[in-house]
Amino acid sequence: MSHSSLRSHTLLALFAVSAFAPGCGSERPQAGDTRPPGSEPGQGAPFENPGGMWMPEQMRQHKDQLKALGLEIDPESLADPTASPLGAVVSLGGCSASFVSPDGLIATNHHCSTRALQYNSTPEQDLLTNGYLAKSRAEERWAGPTARVLVTRAFRDVTAEVRRGIEAIQGDLERYEEIEKRKKQLVTACEEGRPEIRCSIAEYFGGGQVSLIEQLEIKDVRIVYVPQEAIGNFGGDIDNWRWPRHTGDFAFFRAYVGKDNRPAAHAEDNVPYRPAHHLKLASSPLRQGDLVMVAGYPGTTNRLRTAAEVESAVSWLYPKRVSFYEQSIALLEELGKNDPALRIKAEPTIQGYANYLLKTRGLLDGLVQGGLAKEKAKQEGDLKAWIDADPERKAAYGGAIERIAALHAEQRATRDHDAAVSEIASSARLLDAAVTIVRMAEERPKADAEREAEYQQRNWERLEQAQASLQKSYDRAIDRSTFKLATRRALQLDPKDRPALLAALAGGQAQTEAGIAAAIDAIYEKTALEDAATRVQLLKTATLEELQASRDPMIRLALELAPVDKAIEARDKAYAGAMALVKPRFVEALRAHRGGLLAPDANGTLRVTYGTVRGYRPEADKPVVRPFTTLSEVVKKSTGEAPFDTPGTLLEAAREKRFGPYVDKDLGEVPVCFLSDLDITNGNSGSATLNARGELVGLAFDGNYEAMASDWLFMPSITRTIHVDHRYMEWVMDAVSGADAVLKEMGGKPAIH
Repeated sequence: MSHSSLRSHTLLALFAVSAFAPGCGSERPQAGDTRPPGSEPGQGAPFENPGGMWMPEQMRQHKDQLKALGLEIDPESLADPTASPLGAVVSLGGCSASFVSPDGLIATNHHCSTRALQYNSTPEQDLLTNGYLAKSRAEERWAGPTARVLVTRAFRDVTAEVRRGIEAIQGDLERYEEIEKRKKQLVTACEEGRPEIRCSIAEYFGGGQVSLIEQLEIKDVRIVYVPQEAIGNFGGDIDNWRWPRHTGDFAFFRAYVGKDNRPAAHAEDNVPYRPAHHLKLASSPLRQGDLVMVAGYPGTTNRLRTAAEVESAVSWLYPKRVSFYEQSIALLEELGKNDPALRIKAEPTIQGYANYLLKTRGLLDGLVQGGLAKEKAKQEGDLKAWIDADPERKAAYGGAIERIAALHAEQRATRDHDAAVSEIASSARLLDAAVTIVRMAEERPKADAEREAEYQQRNWERLEQAQASLQKSYDRAIDRSTFKLATRRALQLDPKDRPALLAALAGGQAQTEAGIAAAIDAIYEKTALEDAATRVQLLKTATLEELQASRDPMIRLALELAPVDKAIEARDKAYAGAMALVKPRFVEALRAHRGGLLAPDANGTLRVTYGTVRGYRPEADKPVVRPFTTLSEVVKKSTGEAPFDTPGTLLEAAREKRFGPYVDKDLGEVPVCFLSDLDITNGNSGSATLNARGELVGLAFDGNYEAMASDWLFMPSITRTIHVDHRYMEWVMDAVSGADAVLKEMGGKPAIH
């Protein structure tokens, strides 16, 4: 729901949320050669990546390993988020990216551009399909009111300020509220007098470590160049999460600011941002076995969760998510089949759902068929035995595992109901808007410090912009249909678990699918909330009394939902308050059991992961795959039909061998994508991939299906990251798209005419 940030810490956090020629793309080891790809004779024991998305401050502990792998820059620079190269790495608020020129040019993934393309698309000018290239800076298109570039400026440890004395607070809800109060105070003080700075609190190690993070918030983001879908999403869902890949998953934006180089609202006279640091293109070719690093903002992993949480994901949450995605995709695809305008509005959601559907299936396969759930349970058993074997350890950590299991068991009583409420509100975007309007009317009269964090004044602009942006993607046929689907799913629950919202929709009649569908139709016929100006005005000015007197059926429904939603919030807050005491003890036990060096779970903050360019063996009886794909494989894979409908300009350039300086001498042709043994997850999309000199060698964009469950347990032998090679990016710009100006700005030299 619109105020679901709390839930990301509890129940719904477990769901965290884009054929080649025979003989190509694989290599067979020589007889008797058991070395993994990337190791060479005479180098001693090969490097085996233990996994880890490391906080910058932790990189000091890895300097010896990094040097052994060939790092050529000062390891200390990787511990400083304001120095090069980390100072060039930014967040797009869901994807990662990096500055690649002194004039604010930003490189990220093609699939991270979908919302911006949809915002600018019409049936007559379908940027989602055709891509976009600005011929001049004047033609660079605004990505929309919700687009952001966040540049991390500082981290400060505030663990003591947030956690001091919380053990003495008896009530779980009271403990949560005190922690939230302290966080809000820190954020308020951090942002005071600095409108360009966005501050946030991040928790690590189950909440045992807390940081205050300062980020420059750039609000004017514009599309510079995005290749056609047939390049940027080549292979579509057929190839998604699979190797070999041949996808040109890259795109370019530009950050704009006021003339003083400080963030400003979107305006025609804004100028390109001048970043303190930007990445440079690699000066030497990438080879198998080379050190590579990814710097970005990974979203969510679950490695520090308990066996009870694994069981809940496997038996309940992931199956529920799979069915939701399958049904939603089928519905949206059917709706857009004969309506180009509707298809454009639905496409970003379809792509997002399809991506997570594949990932969730992979998580289930890995946890169940791959045996990782059993392995997690075994590891937890070993940990418990280790704790129980020593009186001091038992005093420090004893009971933590059992307490977490008990708290999780308590959630089961209401999880079906609570998930159904969240699913309905998130599926019906107009209802979600109405819920936000009602909640704002409740929160606005309070002192700012007393408001729920999402409704504090610092977020009002964002809430208003979200309503304005909604208009570009809203369609009654979509919203009404997804609303009905969510209610149908809720009707399948045991009557005791069904949300009261269904009874409200039924109007005292039997809760039937037909009756509820008719009620939903009537609501959309009578509501005034389809108008963006009306939504924004109500959000800014409506009082609770005015809303309670409203006859708008969507507002009436939101008022019915408000107490239910608050009850769910209260349960989630109490759960979080209880976990604030016990989860840090569990994680500290894990850290001690593993010898001290432990990467925290991903939480959307800046991280660094490193490893080598390396293939893998997908199955025990399969050959080790080569860690590079090539342009000739793109040509051979092309069929002329989506998702393998390669543009004619690309095929022509390839067949005429207009390769320029982009040929890899070992491969004998232009490389397209490459594999590494790096550790990434959702949110890392668009992350810069760096070589030993800290130069840009590509962009991370995917993982391999066999290792999706590595979000729960890293598997070094098969966990791989897929990157688009910078040489393919440059070749497409030079030989296919005519994006010479972009290439020059990055420091490249167009060579194909």
